[in-house]
Amino acid sequence: MKVIVDSACDLPLSYLQNHEVDVLPLSVILDDKEYIDKYEITNEQIYSFIKEGKHPSTSQVALEKFDAAFRRLAESKECGIYIALSSNLSGTYQAAVLAYTQVKEDYPEFDLRLIDSQNASLGIALMVREAVQMKEEGFTLDEIEERIHFMVKHVVSIFTVQDLNYLAEGGRLSKSSAFLGGLLNIHPLLEVVDGRLEPQEKLRGRKKVLNKMYSRLEAEAQQIEKQTVLIVHTNEVETVKDMKEYIQENIKPAEVIDYPIGAVVSAHTGMGTIGLFYMNEYE
Repeated sequence: MKVIVDSACDLPLSYLQNHEVDVLPLSVILDDKEYIDKYEITNEQIYSFIKEGKHPSTSQVALEKFDAAFRRLAESKECGIYIALSSNLSGTYQAAVLAYTQVKEDYPEFDLRLIDSQNASLGIALMVREAVQMKEEGFTLDEIEERIHFMVKHVVSIFTVQDLNYLAEGGRLSKSSAFLGGLLNIHPLLEVVDGRLEPQEKLRGRKKVLNKMYSRLEAEAQQIEKQTVLIVHTNEVETVKDMKEYIQENIKPAEVIDYPIGAVVSAHTGMGTIGLFYMNEYE
């Protein structure tokens, strides 16, 4: 059984390789040159590019890459599960569906479950980590699929960003919302809702928005003592250190892990991005 994901999950390549997860990379475009995410561009390179005031763009996983990956799996007679970046943020999931349909014609017995995560970044990572753990513990493909569908409904992904213009430029947010957010030191609280990034609140200053994130985590996360909470960030090392300490001491989840935000997602969010990921229902 193979777990497959695209690079928008923001899990480090070391984790994916150690757990034998197949990763299909999206691409990042800088100054008209295309780089394969995780293999041809580092997080530091994309951060440096953004700090120069430039706006990178991204492109989805190509149909032929899906076809080749799925065909290899079919030829090996393995089954699998692919957990995709939200179909409302990218055409990647639709490309995967088309590729699977094509491969299935040649390999009718091929069993691959395609799941639209309706999420991004570490919202996907929570699902991937769960699928990997279940696979390693010997759960069946049906059981893993059922669990991930449950998580699609219950993973909460909340973000704050420094500059909403990056989201507006990439078409992930309206330009009017971006303009308003840039006024008066307003820090927005954003949430992935039905697979789209939606503004939830506008708060004055970074401290207030982080406190709001803590209060939501504490109020919404069920059975927090069993949960792994994930934090993503664009090199916000000191802020994230303080966040982890606060969450561990005051909210007490089983574990808090942070990862740097990857090139694809940071191309749309810009610098100063911090995200918090947890489940509002846990079983």
